[in-house]
Amino acid sequence: MFCLKRISSAKIKQIDMLRLRRLSYLFGYNNSIKVSFNVPKVVNLSIHHFKWTRSKHFTNHNCLFELQARTISFEPVFQFQQNVFQKLSESTIVDYSKHLLILIHDSTGLPWFASIILTTFIFRSLVTLPLALYQAYILAKLVNLSPEMKNILKELKFETKVAIHKFNLTELQTKRLFKISAKKQWTKLIERDNCHPAKASLLIWLQIPMWIVISVSLRNLVYMLPGNDPVAQIRYLELSKEGCLWFPDLTTPDSIFLPIALGIINLAIIEIQSLIRLKEKSKLEKIITNVFRGFSILMIPIAAAVPSSLSLYWLSSSVYGLGQNLFLMSPKVKKMVGIPKTSTSIDKPYSHLMIQIKNKFSSH
Repeated sequence: MFCLKRISSAKIKQIDMLRLRRLSYLFGYNNSIKVSFNVPKVVNLSIHHFKWTRSKHFTNHNCLFELQARTISFEPVFQFQQNVFQKLSESTIVDYSKHLLILIHDSTGLPWFASIILTTFIFRSLVTLPLALYQAYILAKLVNLSPEMKNILKELKFETKVAIHKFNLTELQTKRLFKISAKKQWTKLIERDNCHPAKASLLIWLQIPMWIVISVSLRNLVYMLPGNDPVAQIRYLELSKEGCLWFPDLTTPDSIFLPIALGIINLAIIEIQSLIRLKEKSKLEKIITNVFRGFSILMIPIAAAVPSSLSLYWLSSSVYGLGQNLFLMSPKVKKMVGIPKTSTSIDKPYSHLMIQIKNKFSSH
């Protein structure tokens, strides 16, 4: 610490102004610095370390520098996320899901790793498989409507040309009339066959929330939430000892095998759905496919950071999804559940898939 004794008041003000200019230069604040001086005529001037705090104040015994700066605070975002996770963690549906996991574990007598896999397969079989079959049924009906709709559009174009000369319509009016008529005809077709495209989206609207709820339920079991009671501690101890193979503790992350396997399986699902198509993809479909590829890769580091019970559930769900996709490709299965045959149906889908895979790898 350095001290300068018996300095005049004018000199002190001059020194303080120099210090102010230095701070203004160093931190880039020119016009928005407030300075408060409380200087006696004769003082001991000490040089202290300035302290940077969240309120953006530099404090000294004899002066206060308040730096008014534009800052970006992420605290509201983090607080919002925390509130959402807390409400979800304490929600009734998550509590029911957690107790169902415990019920399956206790009633079957299986270790926790097997209980998680079994629960995943039960949920997927009871919820997502029927919806996947229904989705395939709706999409097949929509494909079969395409030829009929094309014929209707041809007739509408002819009628529109007649209307142009009969009613002296402008080009803009003609386009509007054509779009309105086409939309009405398409609505009539999907109402007639009861195959509204929104029905095909039921699968994703139920599968994603179910995935989130079970993930949060497992998270609550691992972290003994929402209340750290003796029962929660017992479940935690069970999870810590009822893993298998290289991940005996389901409360700690597995940073290698489970995450990598999850990424590979998810990418395999995306590539199979892409290769089995006969039609060329549109630009939007290509973008969506690449987004899902990126998400599958992003899930690898996320799965490496969470407890292995969660990554095991995610891997089990993805393995089931891969099997489900291969199962629904079968013409026999489609015929058995009443999914109509379409112009895009493949008689030998598995042979076609193998040829596509070979062509993809040979081209590289």
